[in-house]
Amino acid sequence: MSVSKQYVEVAVCVPLEKTFHYEVPPAFCDLIEKGHRIWVPFGNQQVTGYVLDFLPPPSHISPKKILHILDVLDDIPVFPENMIPFFRWIARYYFHPIGEVVRGGLPNGINAATVQTISLTEKGDDLQKKRGGNHVESRILDTLKKNGTLTLRKLDRCMGCFVTRSVIYRMARSGSLSITRNIKPGSVTPKWEWYLSAKKGADTPTRLSDARLRLLNVIKTSQETSIKALKKIIPSASRLARLMAEDGLVEMVRRPVYRDPFGEPIEADISAPQLTAEQEKAVLEIRRGIEREKFETYLLHGVTASGKTEVYMRATADALERGKEALVLVPEIALISQTERCFRARFGNCVAVLHSGLTGGQRYDQWMRIRRKDVRVVIGARSAVFAPFDNIGVVIVDEEDDDSYKQESGLRYNGRDLAIVRAKYAGAVALLGSATPSLSTYHNCLGEKFQRLVLPNRVRKQVLPAVTIVDLKKKEDRSRDVWFFSDELKEAMKTTLDRGEQALLFLNRRGYASFPMCARCGSAFRCKNCDVTLTYHQKANAYRCHYCGFSRSATSACEVCGSDKIILLGLGTEKVENALKKLFPKARVDRMDRDTTSRKGSLLKHLKEIRKGSVDIVVGTQMVAKGHHFPGITLVGIVCADTSLNFPDFRAAERAFQHLSQVTGRAGRGDQPGRVILQTYNPEHFCILTASDQDYDGFYEKEIPFRKDLGYPPFTRLIQLIFLADEQKKSFAGASLVGNAARKLRGIDGTLRKEITVLGPVYAPLSRLKRKYRCQLLLKGSTSGSLHAMVEKLLKETQKDLRKAGVKMIVDVDPVSML
Repeated sequence: MSVSKQYVEVAVCVPLEKTFHYEVPPAFCDLIEKGHRIWVPFGNQQVTGYVLDFLPPPSHISPKKILHILDVLDDIPVFPENMIPFFRWIARYYFHPIGEVVRGGLPNGINAATVQTISLTEKGDDLQKKRGGNHVESRILDTLKKNGTLTLRKLDRCMGCFVTRSVIYRMARSGSLSITRNIKPGSVTPKWEWYLSAKKGADTPTRLSDARLRLLNVIKTSQETSIKALKKIIPSASRLARLMAEDGLVEMVRRPVYRDPFGEPIEADISAPQLTAEQEKAVLEIRRGIEREKFETYLLHGVTASGKTEVYMRATADALERGKEALVLVPEIALISQTERCFRARFGNCVAVLHSGLTGGQRYDQWMRIRRKDVRVVIGARSAVFAPFDNIGVVIVDEEDDDSYKQESGLRYNGRDLAIVRAKYAGAVALLGSATPSLSTYHNCLGEKFQRLVLPNRVRKQVLPAVTIVDLKKKEDRSRDVWFFSDELKEAMKTTLDRGEQALLFLNRRGYASFPMCARCGSAFRCKNCDVTLTYHQKANAYRCHYCGFSRSATSACEVCGSDKIILLGLGTEKVENALKKLFPKARVDRMDRDTTSRKGSLLKHLKEIRKGSVDIVVGTQMVAKGHHFPGITLVGIVCADTSLNFPDFRAAERAFQHLSQVTGRAGRGDQPGRVILQTYNPEHFCILTASDQDYDGFYEKEIPFRKDLGYPPFTRLIQLIFLADEQKKSFAGASLVGNAARKLRGIDGTLRKEITVLGPVYAPLSRLKRKYRCQLLLKGSTSGSLHAMVEKLLKETQKDLRKAGVKMIVDVDPVSML
């Protein structure tokens, strides 16, 4: 009796949009499920694939041409079946290969790879002895004879030169050497430890050494114990365990263990605080949404310190009570620690974390804890939106307006938008929270697409900090060394320190000087890979590029005239830190930016020191501007409020307002009232005035007419096409090619002509980054559907010509940065 063959649809880890069909060998039929990672042949190589669906025998392909699955790589699927429609949506919306979408959502390092090894055959051995073949072939045979089986890379190293692969393949065909392809596991694998337990029924010998007797007593008391833990009590436990296992006194078993990402225990929070009337109203509305088990989106719009985190935890508790799961996104790793501590205190060990600050092993372990249903709450940065839950009740996005939710390379997704889509596919509640929501989100509330929940007051009846605006244009008498500190700010810092309170100084620019310039010829120090000036970092004693990492020694002379007289213009957090140490030598100053928090564990150390009160003045960039709760900070000084206003981006005013409003909210969150000194060269700008008053509605009313008149979001949708090439002319020619094709499509399609505007091509504001010249084309459309239809046609018509011309086109859907 013949058994019907089984076929699967597979997304492979290659940059191709379509999926592929494979036949399942009978041995794997009972093992394979949707969501499994598998090992499949693809062309002349073998790659990782993901099972998306089971299919009937395909009619358009001959069964003889369908390849077989080689192996199943996991005991359980790495993602649940209900995530597959989510992955398909992402691939379509962001024009990204679905195999790459799935791989990008999984922990780094788990995918396997193919390793080719070559070895000498009997025929090759005979040729080597006879010195047969040409010179290169003889050297290869000699090398293999001497070193045995080698990978291609090791062969190159042993030969001292690159060996052309065609030579290897020709020798393999002639039979003088053989090529073997092996699966190399991913760099991240489960962690295993040995555990020890007393053997049941074994009699304790009357004569045992003191160390062995002590070891036996410990494991009898605590039952099964890891040898790693035993070694802390008995240093020789590892050796003794092996000997005692041989004697039949104990049993050793190897078990997988999870690598702990948390670091320190958290005391349980058994009593939740009393809710305010506004919080109670918001919690009740969200609870009703969760109970309906129907997709809805809420905006929790609350001023700083209004208790949004407590609302998040109540929503999470409601989801867990209904047997569902909760996904919590925060924009930056700097905020994850604080959020994770709150949730662990309330919900205990059912909380997992996912973010790039974890080691590969820790991230893998957290993923498998989620997949095996050991946890029901996940907290993480944007990539946590791919957490493998299959019964989500609520998806929470804290600080939903933050640009960090946008991935700017590879799959260019927005974590906030994907969170809403994830909730939609799960039939769950999406809860967005912010004190300064994005204009698009607020506009959706006004259009009743989202429901707005308002927290207008701080908890515990705290008042918002008083804001003093200082006009830097009028401060002509300030000293040259500390021109960036007004008298008002210096006096406020002195008063704050005298009272034993903490101060926070905000400047969204790291480094010491952002514009080093030659004093003789006026030339700026520029990056050799990018069209930007280098930033001087005093501690590193170097000029650095913040885009590609290029660095020059601080002793470098001007490349134009050779002069060593360099003027350090501009301002950064490092210069502010140095000035504070001179002004207040007894104060404990701490700087928080990417330079000081890049090492593993350093960020948590900084935050812990601030919370303990071991720091008097904190200097920081936007990583300290939002979300943090520092009760001891009563003064916030905004060194220069204009740094975000002058960017060539239609969202510049919105970003400036958000940064200023958020950092203002760090003051006065404890028992003492707060104060803010806001220094600016534009004191009359509506962005400055509304931020100082914490007046979001006022800012919206001022900004939204500009967006409407210019036809920018939230009134339109955008897709940005970025063209990269080694030469400037090539980049612009590629952009012109696609631009002409887009205008031609508009000319022949009445719908596209009516709904889409084509802007460009133009050189990007940062016209060269990482040795690539960049041009841009901007497509504006009244609907997402028309934009996607045009881009699909453009990709089909122009991709081949662009590849021939050496131009790479990046499709950025809903771009955040226009640089």
